[in-house]
Amino acid sequence: MESPPLSEFDLHLFGEGRHWHIYNVLGAHLCRVKGVEGVRFAVWAPNAAQVSVIGDFNDWQPGRNQMQGHDSTGVWSTFIPGIDAGAIYKYSITNRDGHELVKTDPYGQSFELRPSNAAVVTKRGSYGWGDGDWLARRTHWNWQRSPISVYEVHAASWRHHGSGRWLTYRELADQLVPYVLEMGFTHIELLPVTEHPLDESWGYQTTGYYAPTSRFGSPDDFRYLVDQCHRHEIGVILDWVPGHFPTDAHALARFDGTALYEHEDPRRGQHQDWGTLIYNYGRHEVRNFLIGSALFWLDAFHIDGLRVDAVASMLYLNYSRKEGEWLPNVHGGHENLEAIDFLKELNQVCQQRFPGALIIAEESTSWPAVTRPPELGGLGFNLKWNMGWMHDTLGYLSHEPIHRQYHHDKLTFGLLYAFSENFMLPLSHDEVVHGKGSLINKMPGDDWQKRATIRLLFTFMFTYPGAKLLFMGGEFGQQREWSEVRELDWGLLANGSNQGLRKIVQDLNRVYRQEPSLHANDFDHEGFEWIDCHDSPQSVISYVRQQGNDATVIVLNFTPVARFRYRIGVPSGETWQEILNSDSEYYGGSNVGNPLPIRPDPQPWMRRDWSVELTLPPLGAVVLRPS
Repeated sequence: MESPPLSEFDLHLFGEGRHWHIYNVLGAHLCRVKGVEGVRFAVWAPNAAQVSVIGDFNDWQPGRNQMQGHDSTGVWSTFIPGIDAGAIYKYSITNRDGHELVKTDPYGQSFELRPSNAAVVTKRGSYGWGDGDWLARRTHWNWQRSPISVYEVHAASWRHHGSGRWLTYRELADQLVPYVLEMGFTHIELLPVTEHPLDESWGYQTTGYYAPTSRFGSPDDFRYLVDQCHRHEIGVILDWVPGHFPTDAHALARFDGTALYEHEDPRRGQHQDWGTLIYNYGRHEVRNFLIGSALFWLDAFHIDGLRVDAVASMLYLNYSRKEGEWLPNVHGGHENLEAIDFLKELNQVCQQRFPGALIIAEESTSWPAVTRPPELGGLGFNLKWNMGWMHDTLGYLSHEPIHRQYHHDKLTFGLLYAFSENFMLPLSHDEVVHGKGSLINKMPGDDWQKRATIRLLFTFMFTYPGAKLLFMGGEFGQQREWSEVRELDWGLLANGSNQGLRKIVQDLNRVYRQEPSLHANDFDHEGFEWIDCHDSPQSVISYVRQQGNDATVIVLNFTPVARFRYRIGVPSGETWQEILNSDSEYYGGSNVGNPLPIRPDPQPWMRRDWSVELTLPPLGAVVLRPS
């Protein structure tokens, strides 16, 4: 198929920042020109004096394959005949002072294995997808009424090959998909697999925004992973980082000799905490680069959603800065107006072009209306991580049980704002690194109490309003703090108590998915009602999750003391039964609970006409529904 040169229309759309298929224009693309096979290269470098393509096909010699400038847009392009997929290349850029810079391709769709960093010409369109039914259903998916339970995975450390090396994308698919199916999660979320130079960054210092990392295989190998997930009814969310980029000399930093993607002034352009650079969201071409990246993952790799990292750092000009270290906006405020406009456009474009794909904000402040539509004054995200719920809950559980009565409000405060946004409840990788210890070792007490408290925490999360997210290893009681250099401690599953933790996560996922009352109103205040939120002396809370006439009652006891004949009001006079007890011996508990059907009394209690007497297990939760 003949490939025309870059059109004026392509360049015009890019100059406006609204070329939603820019990944088919810039970068390296196999094509035919006047009957000759080869590769067309195009790169944006408006302040360069000269640009050449260098690679293994021309002995890396600048000047042999010079590019032609399109003056009005700053795009340079050329066609090189006779080269094919697999060719390795970079750009030699001569700045206006005559100095040569050697840069990799911002739009490269594959890269060499680190520490090498040249881009690799790739062939697209050859993978035979088998997920058409999944994508068709996703278009009409009512995600706000559906269960969303996410297993967060770091590809390099979930599990290793027997030889100690990383699993490839294909090996990961063949092992991870059956595991996620067995556990009952609806989605996986991958820590960034966009190309990055440093293993220790976990992918959060991205250099290849259009390329899956070559650490685990080729782009088609990554497609196989996504395809296998979809064929088994598992969605795939990608952690995506548009808030900052690293200073590595081969990548975006001062790309054409000037501050092109970043700001010139460090008060706008540098992240002091992370030693990285901040995008200039006011520049059309930079916004197009980022939105194009998001669309590329949704399009070329069939990704089901993006978790947008560090949104708070994008929204505030004074994020983690002292007075004098930042510049205000045109109104004198600390809001980054250009970043706000970028996020609104990102969400509108992605959701319009890929209905059913989820765009999720990791936003750690109380910025208003993060998940409300831009036309109503919001940022337009589908979901927002509920960092307040996570901090309050883990903070509450860190106290010895005898002291929890004095911190009861940490359990209940979250319901004051639980429906102000569409929230996701995250027990993520951020909570098990940098000296924070593993999830289970945040819990006080002896080994039995730690495990009981983790089971109680999981039951609280899966019955609380909002989508769910759990980082790998938490589901079976990983005891060592997570490290990216080693696999999870799978040997722990030889221990029955660790198996018990895994079993309760399986059952919680099953109950969450099967019971409409636990998911159909996750983002609607009509789906939640307190039974009693005031029993701080006994550290017990109880509530109803409901959807129409369907109701589930949850009672949680946060002390190691069993409570007998504990009376609560219930929504109806039907017979109730336990459908889950976190203290079951099946999970490694002491088996205190309510094995027989529970018949309510016509005794008004807690503003309800009917009530029941329960046995509450120590550090345990019971989940009840009408039999």
